[in-house]
Amino acid sequence: MTGSDYYVPAGALAIALVVKSPSFWRSRHSPMTKSIFVMLTASAAAFVFGAPPTIERVNRFTGVPNISALIVYCVLPCLSCGSNVLLIHWRGGAEEVLRGRTRMWIAATAALIVTFCVLFYLGSVPVERPRDFDTFYANTPFVREVIVLYLVAHFATTLVVATRCWRWARELRDLQAAWTHRGLLILVVAFGFGLSFALLKLLAVGARWAGTDGWDSLSTDVAPPLAGLGAALTTIGFLVPAVGQGAVSRWRALHRFRRLQPLWSEIRPEVPPASPPPMPWWKPIERRLMQRETDIFDAVLRLTPWFDHATGTKAYGLALAEHSENRRARSEADASVLARAVIQKGSTLPPVTPEQRWTVTSTEDSEDLLDMATAMRHSPRVQATRQATTPAGHSE
Repeated sequence: MTGSDYYVPAGALAIALVVKSPSFWRSRHSPMTKSIFVMLTASAAAFVFGAPPTIERVNRFTGVPNISALIVYCVLPCLSCGSNVLLIHWRGGAEEVLRGRTRMWIAATAALIVTFCVLFYLGSVPVERPRDFDTFYANTPFVREVIVLYLVAHFATTLVVATRCWRWARELRDLQAAWTHRGLLILVVAFGFGLSFALLKLLAVGARWAGTDGWDSLSTDVAPPLAGLGAALTTIGFLVPAVGQGAVSRWRALHRFRRLQPLWSEIRPEVPPASPPPMPWWKPIERRLMQRETDIFDAVLRLTPWFDHATGTKAYGLALAEHSENRRARSEADASVLARAVIQKGSTLPPVTPEQRWTVTSTEDSEDLLDMATAMRHSPRVQATRQATTPAGHSE
């Protein structure tokens, strides 16, 4: 692998960090946010410090041969720790249990990093090896232990996370958890690449112990691309549930916002001048939807005294006779009454008496509100009511 093979994914991860930085800051006290930040940062750092050009520059800058290899060895356990902690909090449970497990993984990772540093200090690695450090020093005292401990720890932690993800994915069957299920399956594949990376490295190191360098290519040529792909998929797997569910939620909000347009346009004359103006398009769609629904509900309350029972009864009977659907007929009747009330109130005509009022029920839940908006645009009963309503308040 060349330098670009490392720097391109590192750059992609850096962009992800920049894009996510506002949300990281807003929820900076969340354990899950901290875990995702550690994962993205550790992945990017592993790619940067694992690139041969970086290895050479770091070694020269510090004056310590192969110190960049130690940095990579210390970074990857942080990635594994972040993955485990995120998965622990993602799964949920008692707060004390989650806190205890998190501390255990952090302590184990810290102890592993300290062990790497001590063993590396005790060993001797005078020859710079930017690509084949693992196999070249596979038989060097103390450094050999660093390599084996690093690979075994990476294999073990990756296996634990992959197993948890697979078991959890098998438990998720409902549609509400579809994005979580997809993310877990991606993680299983990602950690599978991580397992392959560690296994190939161990095979190459074992071959060196057996006295042959014929398997070195497994470590230098085959394993690194697997590690890169695994790190990228790991990040994707953890981000897919949040991003996917958020995208679906925003799409549903946008769809609902647009469907309510006919109803909102109808009641717009009833929005008081003192009310906040409609939010611009670049504002979050959820906030724009909430404002639109609030305007509709407020308008219905203000128009209630002009809801004519005779208009509603007539529209309901005609709609029911046409398509025999009670819910749809009720929505058409409510929309007709609302359309008439807007005209009547706008003409400064007196309200109807309480005994003659129609009770609008299509604002009792979200789906009813959408049905009434659809009726406002397409129902011939609503159009007929608009045409028949005169300034004097009578029907022709």
